[in-house]
Amino acid sequence: MKIRFPFLLSLLAVLIYGINSGTIYASKNDKPDAYEKIFPEMGYKTVHEAKRDFEHHFNQKLKLPLRVPPITFTHHFGRFNNLDGDINDSFNMVFISDISPENHFKIDVRPVKHKITLKDKYVLQVYNLKNGNEAKYMNFSGFNLLVFERDNWQYIFSVDKRVSDKVTPETLVQIANSIDYSAELNKRFFQ
Repeated sequence: MKIRFPFLLSLLAVLIYGINSGTIYASKNDKPDAYEKIFPEMGYKTVHEAKRDFEHHFNQKLKLPLRVPPITFTHHFGRFNNLDGDINDSFNMVFISDISPENHFKIDVRPVKHKITLKDKYVLQVYNLKNGNEAKYMNFSGFNLLVFERDNWQYIFSVDKRVSDKVTPETLVQIANSIDYSAELNKRFFQ
């Protein structure tokens, strides 16, 4: 079987065109959309607004920690995921940095009756919180997690593994324990 030169030339032209047609060119002035634009498009708003919507939906107060990890954040957002029914409804609070992408901390909260069940094989350590509840520390999909329950809520703290030298399991436990101080402050000053 002989392949003719014009056929090879045509095939080569098609291949070169196909490779180059998907090329994306960038310049120094190209910047990704700012978090102020991206996160609201994904349903995020202020933490206060999202918390208010979540509490109103479940008719129960949500206590948040007073502490955050000892790393720098440039933004924080909240979101109430109100999906069909209550089974997948949750509150999300995210702390991020547009300077250091590894500085990423997230708090997810859902009702205990609709909690996410996590397999024990992922649990690395169990800690006792000041309120007597247990908190499970685990690694999962590039994140270190601390999972615990209190006041009929399941809390999941997650932090990027790349900052595990700065945000240790003990740091996450301190953050979880700061919810107790938050509750005490609310009693003292807002009731």
